Amino acid sequence: MACSPAPVLITGASQRVGLYCAERLLAEGQPVIITYRSDRPGVRQLEDLGAVVLQADFSCEASVLDFIARLKDRTDCLRAIVHNASDWLAESTHDEADVFTRMFSVHMLAPYLINLHCADLLRRCEKADIVHISDDVTRKGSSKHVAYSASKAGLENLTLSFAAKFAPHIKVNGIAPAMLMFQPDDDAAYRLRTLDKSALGIEPGAEVIYQSVRYLLDNPYVTGTTLTLNGGRHLK
Repeated sequence: MACSPAPVLITGASQRVGLYCAERLLAEGQPVIITYRSDRPGVRQLEDLGAVVLQADFSCEASVLDFIARLKDRTDCLRAIVHNASDWLAESTHDEADVFTRMFSVHMLAPYLINLHCADLLRRCEKADIVHISDDVTRKGSSKHVAYSASKAGLENLTLSFAAKFAPHIKVNGIAPAMLMFQPDDDAAYRLRTLDKSALGIEPGAEVIYQSVRYLLDNPYVTGTTLTLNGGRHLK
């Protein structure tokens, strides 16, 4: 991807996939703005590398709109928006509505409002992209994370709608990953069971997300598409 003087916005980039993608872009000379909900070592790490860091809570409309206002104080253009911010909550007795509302806000309302209110920033660049990071779980749903799965499915539908709305200048695509990276405390038995769920049986890490983001930003003829990154999980 040729570097642009306009920054790439990556939401939820304080750790794991978002952190890795931000580091890679910065290493290539691409300006980056990141959001973070909780302060982590990765935030200071990215700031030291030259990223603009903005704290943001996407759990309600007011906080999303506040972030958008602060973003526009920092830049008047954007090369791309990568919606990586996510939350992972399971339903439990008596808090179902709260869980659903939070999942909807983080995975659908925040991208929806940011896309609408920041389209003018994207249109100021010759090339412009939006990338929604979804989840392969949307293929079949989840009995333990109903709201999470439903809200990620909604995000994939936003990909279609915004691709149509913003064409031809702004391309809008998605990425639906599965089983990319284990948590440090995942035991060996769990790792083996998980790897056996896919045809390729590997833990690819964040690099495959970065490769996919690069592909979507570089390719001028792809919009309204969600790339599946699941190692062939649908084959087993």
